[in-house]
Amino acid sequence: MEVPHSEPHGVAIDTSKHGEVQEDIEIGQDSADIARIEKVYKKLDRRIIPAFWILYFLCSAIRSNVGLAQTMNESQGHDLAQQLHLTSKQVSTGLALFYVCYVVFDFPSNLVMSKLSPHVWMSRIVISVGIIGTCMTAMTAAWSLYLLRLLLGVVIAGMWPGMSYYLTLFYPPSRTGKRIGQYFTAAQVSAAVVGLVSAGFQKMDGLGGLVGFQWMFLIYGLLGIILGFSLLLWLPDRPLPPGEVSVREGWRRWVPHSSPALTGEDARIHYEDLRRVYHRPAWGWRDLVKVLLDWRLWPLVMMYFGVVGVGIGVQNYGTVIIQSINPSLSGVDLSLLFAPIWIMDLIAILLVTPLSDRFHHHRALFFSFPALIQIAGLLITTYAGGENTASWSRYGGLLIVGFGLGPTVPITMTWTNEIFQPRHGEVGVAAASALVSGLGNLGSILTTYALYTGWPEDAASATPYRKSNLVMIGILGLSIVSSIVMTVLLRLTGGIHAGIPVAVKENGEEELVVDKAAMRETQQRGLGLSKLWKKS
Repeated sequence: MEVPHSEPHGVAIDTSKHGEVQEDIEIGQDSADIARIEKVYKKLDRRIIPAFWILYFLCSAIRSNVGLAQTMNESQGHDLAQQLHLTSKQVSTGLALFYVCYVVFDFPSNLVMSKLSPHVWMSRIVISVGIIGTCMTAMTAAWSLYLLRLLLGVVIAGMWPGMSYYLTLFYPPSRTGKRIGQYFTAAQVSAAVVGLVSAGFQKMDGLGGLVGFQWMFLIYGLLGIILGFSLLLWLPDRPLPPGEVSVREGWRRWVPHSSPALTGEDARIHYEDLRRVYHRPAWGWRDLVKVLLDWRLWPLVMMYFGVVGVGIGVQNYGTVIIQSINPSLSGVDLSLLFAPIWIMDLIAILLVTPLSDRFHHHRALFFSFPALIQIAGLLITTYAGGENTASWSRYGGLLIVGFGLGPTVPITMTWTNEIFQPRHGEVGVAAASALVSGLGNLGSILTTYALYTGWPEDAASATPYRKSNLVMIGILGLSIVSSIVMTVLLRLTGGIHAGIPVAVKENGEEELVVDKAAMRETQQRGLGLSKLWKKS
């Protein structure tokens, strides 16, 4: 067997001569032992993951506060609709407009981030989100809700896929699933905490001339601005080879300097273990077109479409659904009952995403089973208790939906990284993650605009929101089928061998690629890599 020279993104294995990979493969681990390498990645974790967690927590809170504002201080006439004189259709329109801009601007935002300084771009997103969130305090009518939701969608676009892309600058694809899951828990904690804290904001109603939801918008917005400027100093920029210093020219001279994530021997070990990080070939339009024409993109989009649509639907209308179960509940009651949905979501993320990394060649299974749990929860929410709409078993169904939601989005984004990074390099991750997130959020437009309060006949039916719930079950079915189709086609086309991706060479031929860290993890798990290849 002939082993070509090391490529930027990993180790390429030429299998054309023998059709079988020999068991002993040199992967260049002489420079550091496994324990030392693990310490390096833990050091990266301490620098990046907590910052991402706080970032995502606040941005999720600012993005989703409108959903809670629909029922805050309702009995006093100080909820969002009554204060801004909105119909239920106008509220759903305002919610959906955010996702329209999110879909349009997600892709270009991520491409810009790949060309500029990633940590500066992430900071820009958070500062902008904080400013728009603060401005939402001053909303007075439908037009101001529409305008600010549109602007929020523009400035926050690229945040979620940008975080996924940022991770691939420091970690191999096999390591990103657990870490995406770790900071994705911020969205669940945010939904739970924001729901609980909104009870306190409702107690502030009337203080200083502001109603409860205005205090909520104001405080979260100001915190977002402060965090955004702090990230400029804390988040590391893309790593460089040991001894190389970034040139601070042009606009970079005016940006606060961020210290590198690793220095000295740690930087050298990281360089040797993940050589692709330090080789960033410039990409052009031809490279981008290759990503767009890659069929592997579209099953991932369909997977994301269903699960994110259901997630956003529950996030924006969770309190409304609970209220339909028991109309006598107060705004504070609804806020307190909303939080456990996301605690269940959090538990599932912590349980499932590490397993999906450990057995990463079964991503479709770890995606589909939680999606089936969501379907079961929606059926219980819709039909439990018969004609007794006040049955609390329906609320239990919402908790089950929350549990199923947790792992699906992180697994989809991780699978995107695993497939597109080796095939297309940095532009592949940047473009594919943005398109999966952006186009997938068309599901969010569906659930926020066309369902629930945007579907008045469904809300007024004998079984409130029955048809809306069934639509969400339908798009979850689409997601499950897409994950199965993806797995089958990858096997049939040779695009993946037992979870091991391929890279495309200049002449169009494919070759197996395994980055060194992924190889080491496979060995640590006791899974013989050559055995997996032989099975394929």
